[in-house]
Parts: sequence; structure tokens; C-alpha cells
Amino acid sequence: MKKMTLEQFKEQFNIKLNNQQLKAVQSVQNPTLLLAVPGSGKTTVLVTRLGYMIYCLGIEPESILTVTYTVAATNYMRQRFETMFGEQLAARLEFRTINGICSKIINYYGNCIGRKAFDLITEEGFKSKILSLIYQKELNEYPSENDLQTVITLITYIKNMMLSNEEIESLSKKENLPLAEIYKAYCGELRRQSLMDYDDQMVYAYTMLKTTPQVLEYFQNMYQYICVDEAQDTSKIQHKIIEILAMKNKKLFMVGDEDQSIYGFRAAYPEALLSFESTYPEGKILLMEENFRSDGAIVTAADRFIQKNKLRHKKNMKASRGMAKDIRLIEVKTRKSQYSYLTKVAENCNVDTAVLYRDNESIIPVVDMLERSGIDYKIKNADLTFFNHKIVTDIKNIIRFAENPKDTEIFMQIYFKIGTYLSKMGAIEACRISEEKGIPVIDSALRYGRIPKGTEKSLKAMKTHIESILEESAYKAVYRIVNFMGYSAYLERAKIKDGKISILQALAANEKTPEDFLNRLDELAMIIKNKKNNYDCKFTLSTIHSSKGLEYDTVYIMDVKDGVFPEKVVANRKKATDEEIKTYEEERRLYYVAVTRAKNQLCIFDFKDSSTFNNQLLGINVKSSADKTKFQKSGKKGIIATDKKTSKAIEMLRSKSYLR
Repeated sequence: MKKMTLEQFKEQFNIKLNNQQLKAVQSVQNPTLLLAVPGSGKTTVLVTRLGYMIYCLGIEPESILTVTYTVAATNYMRQRFETMFGEQLAARLEFRTINGICSKIINYYGNCIGRKAFDLITEEGFKSKILSLIYQKELNEYPSENDLQTVITLITYIKNMMLSNEEIESLSKKENLPLAEIYKAYCGELRRQSLMDYDDQMVYAYTMLKTTPQVLEYFQNMYQYICVDEAQDTSKIQHKIIEILAMKNKKLFMVGDEDQSIYGFRAAYPEALLSFESTYPEGKILLMEENFRSDGAIVTAADRFIQKNKLRHKKNMKASRGMAKDIRLIEVKTRKSQYSYLTKVAENCNVDTAVLYRDNESIIPVVDMLERSGIDYKIKNADLTFFNHKIVTDIKNIIRFAENPKDTEIFMQIYFKIGTYLSKMGAIEACRISEEKGIPVIDSALRYGRIPKGTEKSLKAMKTHIESILEESAYKAVYRIVNFMGYSAYLERAKIKDGKISILQALAANEKTPEDFLNRLDELAMIIKNKKNNYDCKFTLSTIHSSKGLEYDTVYIMDVKDGVFPEKVVANRKKATDEEIKTYEEERRLYYVAVTRAKNQLCIFDFKDSSTFNNQLLGINVKSSADKTKFQKSGKKGIIATDKKTSKAIEMLRSKSYLR
């Protein structure tokens, strides 16, 4: 193949790039970190650069490895390359996830030593079964679906972050789990059965590269040029694998943006981007700062917001487009006010619209209302763990106990979570007598138990509460359980976050009886589980995490309320720990990602003085509603407007001090 000049290459393939993009395309001979702001065309640059390497530099396609974060991204990147440069050339390139690379390394190592690799666990259910048995043994109780998911996530974190035994012990204390014991037992069981999970693939591959020169040399010679997409979402061990593969040739090209790193719970390691210059002294950092996606008002506000983060490279996002529409704040007093508003939006939706939220549970009351109204919607990566959460299970069990006060199995699960003040032995004895005499458990404790007067008083009160639950509305029943039966105090003692309660109350408000409420919870779980999305529907519900890399004409962001999103505000960095700052900055990045999904219209629910992120997006320091009023009287068109349906318009002065 005859080499082309850059101008010939651009003309033949109709390539139109700005100066920053062109500079990135031509950076091939040294380690390069390309920091690309949202909507800056990073995929176009990655694909164009591959073509440039082949057509202009004469590099063999077989010597280039392109690493993507997911299988879907791998397929998309290959498809984009095929569209630009043809299927035949695309077939000679290697697009892989990091696990795909590790699988090749392990198989090659096995061939070298004449041994078969461990079998890969591909079914999450099998992995959960192993962990469930270990969990029962270590904690002497059955794990809920949430418990198992927590343990699975923590084990992934341990392996991807390459934690030492001391660090695992520290994490165990933080999570209040015998994590070190569970982790050791899990790893031992996998070895016993000659199995490995996806995280083990990376651990084993990295070990093989480090300890076996023959394996390392083989893959370094094979992959002379390495391109990495979404580098901010890559874990520590993944970065180490890439680093050792690129060590010989130093032809590494990483594309990412630490401002968009939102997968800390999956062990994403944006620190690798921040330390790029020390890891690769001969390398360089390039920027792509022009956002082609969003309205200028959105870009200006988003850039101002993210500038407050400290754990980042210095860069400034600039808008390619002008300011055509205001950002709209929708003022609400409670979370519940959002649900009916969004139902009306869905009913009249005629442009590509997304509702974005931090937690999966946020959208369940909206789904409830949409289903009742017969309004179509799409939901991305629906999650059912809410319905199996401890709080939801407890509320359901307490109502079920009210339906059958003789149910000793349920009583043993709830007696210490409501104000019975019975000891464990007292509860066991009450259950024994209840089964023996066929009477309600609380009655057996009151009639036959040897209990202190204080406990007797509490049990009588609890008996009244239990008998009252079925006589009132579903909402009042849930309110009674939480506020009058001691359940709220239990959550506080157990240090369990109570965010699920407001969701349950919102759902209960739509049901007549507690029994109807229980049935509706089961119905909603099945509806969400079996939901088949209509491709033509323009109204999408999605977590912010699932919206990463996507864009919508209009975006609504829910629950931007201190204590929910962000979960905790760090008001004084000097008094905060490094871990608190790190967590808070990731919350800020999550909000930034949500904001930058919008192309033309951004709408955010605002809880007045309890929406720190919204206030920072506006670029104002609001300390009270009186202060905010000052910003409502400018009288000129600006980039922020409050929805007139719910409150008076807030119009911000478009001044240098505000916008620039």
C-alpha cells in the first residue's frame, strides 16, 4: 500500500477535523494521553487515527491493538472503522476488551507450559451460589440479593485495585463485613474447582506477563501500537497490564477524561491519568476541548461546575454552538412532586428525551405512574435490587405479620427491628408458645412470658400498632411502621441509609390498603423485569451511569437534593479526609456527565436551598432563599430560567462575571 500524505488522506476519506483533533490523530511515536471533553468527537479521532497510521505511516494493521471498555464499544468502534475505511481493512485490526486480551494471554501461557487454563465462570448465578454458601457460613444468615451484589462488587474492587491483605482488612472494617474471610474462602473455592472469574482473568494475565519473559515478549512484539479508549474507566490492574505491554515500544495512545470518571465502585482508576507524566516521562498530554454536542448555555455552565474539582488536569470546555435555550430549573418542594411532572412530560413527548437519575430506585414511582396512565416509555438496564432490599423486605414482613400475627418465622425476622424490646431468648420462647397454643406471638409473650414491665408496656403498644396497620391506608401504614413502631430508630442504630423509605411512601400513596401496596410492589417488580422497550418511543428512563457516552435532545435530571444527590456534601475540604474528597468529587463528576448528555434542552429539578450542585451549576453562592431572590430580579434573558408552571421565572444576568 502506497503511503498517503495527510492532505491526500483527508481528501480521500472526507476528513474534517479541528486543530486539536488533527494534532491527536498525528500523535503516534510517543506515549500520548488525549483528554477529550464530552461531545468532542473522541471516537471519530480514534478511528481516524487508526486510518492515518495505516495509510499515511504504513503501519501494519496486525500490529495495532485497540482496547475498549465493553464488548458493545468494541463492536461500535469496529463498525465505525468499517464505515470509513472498509470491511477488509477492519478485519486486519484487533479491537478487544481488556478481558479479551487477558484471555489470549492466559491461553498462550497454557500452551507454553502444556496446561489447560482454568474454566471461566460466565454465569453470574453460579458465582452468586458459591458466595451465598460462603456468606451463610461466615455470617450465619442468608444473604439478600443486595447483600450478594455488595459482596460481588467488593471482591471485584479488591482484585481490580490490587489491594494488599492489610487494605482488605481495612475495607472489611469500613463495610462492617467479614470481607477478608469471605474473599479468602471464595478464592480458595474457585481454585479448588479450577475456576476463575472475569477479575481473575486480569490478575492471572498480569502475573503471567510479569513472571514469564517469553509470554511478555510475544505480546509486546504482537501489539507494537496500543490505543486505549475510555481510559478514565480503566481499573488499576488494567492500567498495569497496558503499561507492561507498552513498556518495550512505548507506542501508547490513551483517550479519556478524568472529569467523566464515574465508576469508582467498579474500581475505575482515574489516578492513572493524573500520574501519566510520571509513568511515561517521555509522553505528552493533548487536549480536545471543543464540545460539538450541547447548546452553549449547557457547555458554559457545565465547565464552570467541573472547574471546582481539584483532582483533574487543567482544561476548559468550549462550546461549538451558540446559546439558543436557557437551562430550566423546575422548583419542587418534595421528591414526590417530580413524579407527576415527568408523567406529563412523557405524555406530551415528541423529541428524544431522557430522565436521568443517580439511583435506580428513584425512577420506580415514575414507572408506577406511567403504567397506571398507559404511557409508553423505555428503561435502560433496569435493576430489581430495590425490591429485595432489606428495608423493602422489612416493611413487607411487618405488614404480612399484621395479616398473620401467628407467623413465627416472620416475627423472628422483625422483632428486634420494631419496638418490642424482647431479648432473642424471649422472642424464641414466645414463638414456641405461640406454635404450641395456636395464639398470636405477641399474645404469647404477654400472657406466658417472663418479661419486665417496660417490655410488657412496649409489647402492648406494638400489639395495638400491629392491629391498626390493616385498618388504615397503605401510606398511613408505612408511616406508622417507620415513625411510631421504632423502625426508623432501628435503621439509625444499624447505620442503614433510609432513602428507600421515601420511595415506598410514594408508592404506598397510590394504594388504598396495605394489601394492595404489597401486591403493587410485586406487580412493579414483574413489570420492570419483563419490560420490552419500544424502539420508537422517545421517552427514556436511565441511570446516569447507563447514559454514559449517549446524548439526548432533552434531558431531565432527578433528585438533585443534598443527601440524595450528592449523598453527602463536603462543605469544608480542609476538614474532610482524602477518601471523603475523592467520593464527593466522583459525585460531582456524575452530575457533570448527566448535564453534558443534553444537546438542546437541560431541565433539572431543584429543591431550592438544598440543591448544592444546582447552585454551583448556576455559579452563585446561595446561602438562603433571600439571597436567591436577588438573582430573580435581574429582568434580562439569561442561561437559567425556572419553569413558570411551578414557580416564578428566575432570569440570570448574562454578564461577564456570570458567564465567563
